[in-house]
Amino acid sequence: MTLTHEETIVLRPAVAVGTRPTLLAVFAHPDDESFGPGGTLARYAWSGAAVHLICATGGEEGTVDAELLQGYESVAALRRAELLRAAEALGLSSVTLLGYRDSGMAGSAANQHPAALINQPREQVVEQLVRLIRHFRPQVVITFDPIGGYRHPDHIAIHEATVAAFHAAGDPAAFPAAGAPYAPQKLYYTTFSRRLLRLLVRLMPLFGRDPRAFGRNRDVDLTQLANVEFPTHARIDTTAVQAQARAAALAHVSQGAGGPLTRGPLSKVLSLLGRTDTFMRAYPPATPDVREDDLFAGVTW
Repeated sequence: MTLTHEETIVLRPAVAVGTRPTLLAVFAHPDDESFGPGGTLARYAWSGAAVHLICATGGEEGTVDAELLQGYESVAALRRAELLRAAEALGLSSVTLLGYRDSGMAGSAANQHPAALINQPREQVVEQLVRLIRHFRPQVVITFDPIGGYRHPDHIAIHEATVAAFHAAGDPAAFPAAGAPYAPQKLYYTTFSRRLLRLLVRLMPLFGRDPRAFGRNRDVDLTQLANVEFPTHARIDTTAVQAQARAAALAHVSQGAGGPLTRGPLSKVLSLLGRTDTFMRAYPPATPDVREDDLFAGVTW
């Protein structure tokens, strides 16, 4: 068990609970919020909702160019600064850092680090999230899909902890020391269009990119993900906040922001195709015919 240095950074003035819609996003690393549902977070934040982000780890793993570390004591410090710049661009109300260490990709030496997220007792992480849910009192919670998008161990771990915390937060018998019970109304998983992904896999070689070696560290095989399907129950139009979403993504310079996929012909294709974020509704359970264009549809506050 690792005792973490949890930290909440308030970016917007607090508003009384219950006076406006509130969304809580729970992810694993700095940049997950921007390279995933950044457009959705920006859309709700800039339309007046309180949008809070929980980031489980410091994002210490991966390659960072030495010149980017000038002025920072560590990779985690650099990535924290990038995260806060991205959060400002998105208009988030707060960012909470749980304080765990990045576990690295599956099979890496970082998996064995005692402070890594995947090596912590799940109940410890769940209790932290329950306390934060009860504090922020969101109507809507979003997190990764069950395979964590691309099977990153931290993504899967925080998905599992978030699902457990979502259901426990409203139970008076669960974690009584974590605050008064509060039950969020909806839980969503971030997804992405497999049709778009399959198109990306076909397009990348035309622009000199290998879809089997995607990402800053070339450790993601997109071809292995293109056929893993999750249902899409909600599509959120992010056209109006593309500038904010792009600014947030570009804040993560150490993760390759500004690279080949964010400029040139391929970026223009992705920009045209990527103006809608997609989600699977995990709670309340959705029938196959559910189609939503607002994560707060049917919510009361």
